[in-house]
Amino acid sequence: MTAQGTYDVVIVGGGAIGSAIAYWLTRDAAWRGRVAVVERDPTYARASSALSASSIRQQFSTPLNIHLSRFGIGFLRQARELLSVDGEPPVELGLREPGYLFLASAAGEAILRDNHAIQRREDCAVELLAPDALKQRFAWIDTDGVVLASHGVANEGWFDGPALMQAFRRKARAQGAVYVHDEVTGLDTDSGRVTTVRLASGRALAASQVVNAAGCWSARVAAMAGVALPVEARRRSVFVFDCREKVAPAPLVIDTSGAWFRPEGKFFIGGISPPEEQDPPDLPLEANHAEWDELVWPALAARVPAFGAVKVVNSWAGYYEYNTFDHNGIVGPHPELANLVFATGFSGHGIQQSPAVGRAIAEWLTQARYVSLDLTPFGFDRIAANRPIIERNVV
Repeated sequence: MTAQGTYDVVIVGGGAIGSAIAYWLTRDAAWRGRVAVVERDPTYARASSALSASSIRQQFSTPLNIHLSRFGIGFLRQARELLSVDGEPPVELGLREPGYLFLASAAGEAILRDNHAIQRREDCAVELLAPDALKQRFAWIDTDGVVLASHGVANEGWFDGPALMQAFRRKARAQGAVYVHDEVTGLDTDSGRVTTVRLASGRALAASQVVNAAGCWSARVAAMAGVALPVEARRRSVFVFDCREKVAPAPLVIDTSGAWFRPEGKFFIGGISPPEEQDPPDLPLEANHAEWDELVWPALAARVPAFGAVKVVNSWAGYYEYNTFDHNGIVGPHPELANLVFATGFSGHGIQQSPAVGRAIAEWLTQARYVSLDLTPFGFDRIAANRPIIERNVV
């Protein structure tokens, strides 16, 4: 098949990660390459970026995750200027920073303390609260079963993730990136390189470098080049509920049960990562209301007495691009197909890390090295070497 377009970089997937990469590549005035972003659904109806709860935190147990999100919060604060097009700023991202609140039972206390020590070494603004201090800070909470809490007092909160994704896309296009409405159906390889990206329309794009940023569908794309990638689509349900009693001030709370909630306008949203045996890949993209009835509401009503009488007013479901190997991003080149670069598998924290990951991948593509933040530990080769990076703060 004759190539019908030649690009220096072809990015598969135009969500937050793919569009952030395109933004950073085209922002570099010293690099004059051509960039194509292939996105099969420009409405983003099923995209994880569009269906994310869009929160950002620094309370990780892995320093590299802390660094990625630290850059992310700084970028969000400057997004109005950085992502303006011809003087017109993007849609307001609605960044709010009330923090995260992790609650630990006796079984989880040691891990919470260990995580706190890591976070303090990284100069995160976090504090540990004993039950009495927790109750004093948040009068609406029931501290039964809570031994310790970790509260982020700055640099954590939530924002409009779909607006960020669209702002990256808009700015990247203004800077010269070409968005192609099509689906990748094949990757041709020769002599240890990907040479051509084949599309459902019959087009074929010649590529010097290919980035797999296809989110929860990235394993399918990798398989086209003969690469096994441990990334699956795992459904996460989000429930919007109304509470007539005042529950404020409220950060994003992660209960000892794993259930979470946070304010969202005049309502609240919440959910849970279901038990592994109830979490197979590729479930229908519709909210599982049994999770609310059996897992989320009982836990939240016990933790917040005011939630004993709430009403679900809406719900949705989105996919995590779930890295079954170690729940962390898979970033950087394949060890054998050197021009095939990965940016996937973020297991729920891709939207918050998209600014930093986009910058890092752009550096790799243009300079063959990481300049600002070394993401080598998240490289693909750790999978074959069985070197998982264990993140203990998975939400």
